[in-house]
Amino acid sequence: MANHEFKAVVLDLFDTIVTWDPSGLELMTWKGREIRTTMPLLFPVLEDALGERFDRARFMDAHYDVYQEIFAERSSTEAEITCHERFERTLRRLGLEGIIGDSELTELADRLRRTHMARVRAVTKAPARRIEAVRRLGRSFRLGLLSNFDDHSTGCEIVADTGLLDLFEIVVISAEFRLRKPHTALFKRVLETLNLPPHQVLFVGDTAHEDVVGAKRAGIPVAWINKHQQPFPEGISAPEITIGDLAELPDLLGC
Repeated sequence: MANHEFKAVVLDLFDTIVTWDPSGLELMTWKGREIRTTMPLLFPVLEDALGERFDRARFMDAHYDVYQEIFAERSSTEAEITCHERFERTLRRLGLEGIIGDSELTELADRLRRTHMARVRAVTKAPARRIEAVRRLGRSFRLGLLSNFDDHSTGCEIVADTGLLDLFEIVVISAEFRLRKPHTALFKRVLETLNLPPHQVLFVGDTAHEDVVGAKRAGIPVAWINKHQQPFPEGISAPEITIGDLAELPDLLGC
């Protein structure tokens, strides 16, 4: 791939640069099974705000139902539903807006968001080999970042934690735009900022239906990270490059 036309490389974030480790989350039992979750950190926040009105089981059930609805909504509309909205919908599902007031409910949802995201950030790291790969790419190409993530500020903090933030000319986190990959508008925003035609940009990501499909819709070539060595899904235009890890890419691009 040394004889390419790429002038910029745009990277996905999760499972491309960083990996989040759910084993670092709290362990609890819910409906007879053990799960890793931030819920034990959220319960004290809710108990402080609601006192005896807070019911752990009802909150867990409502949050699960809301999350399933959001998952379906994202899939069908390519809209991003933020972490704050997820918690606010859960609180409203419990009928709390008639008890604590709308502004208090919104503030409580934000406290839950901050608590949850602080732990997500804490268990999300970039392996040294990937940090070095991004730095090598940055010596030869302009860089951008485009990620699906439901909290914009935490997404930017996670990028900053890697020490790579200053290398990116543009950072697009889906929560800011209320759209998710594979929505074409996100990829077009990157192209407009870089002021490059699609064929001069390489997008790098690990998901077929979000990263590969989204980039291809915008006419952008793709390097797909196939970390589990799985066959590429049928019915989707194949990526130009397939690698097992981001660390392999600089050598392939001759940098």
